[in-house]
Amino acid sequence: MAVRRVMPVIQSEAATESREFYGLLGFEEVMNHGWIMTLASPSSPSAQVSVMTGDKTAPITPEMSVEVDDVDAAYAVMRDSGAEIVHPLQDEDWGVRRFFVRDPNGRVVNVLSHR
Repeated sequence: MAVRRVMPVIQSEAATESREFYGLLGFEEVMNHGWIMTLASPSSPSAQVSVMTGDKTAPITPEMSVEVDDVDAAYAVMRDSGAEIVHPLQDEDWGVRRFFVRDPNGRVVNVLSHR
């Protein structure tokens, strides 16, 4: 299993202001579903930050996303380790397969792969 990218997720109602602020640092909007917006560096596209009002299909908002090349393997590793899975492995309408897990610090991590 390989990590493809890691990005912070900022829970906020200030999407426009966040886009403008991070735009000052060179970030550009690369995805916007209304409830989540992702900004990326044009020169280094894996350098990203997401701004989310609240998760559309999960009861909790993650604080970080980790994209891996094999989310099913990541899920099995986390489940077998006894880590707390706080949102089950599932396919989402926007083309990702994901689950949420709580890290030892209490932070919720969205682990995903694109389909």
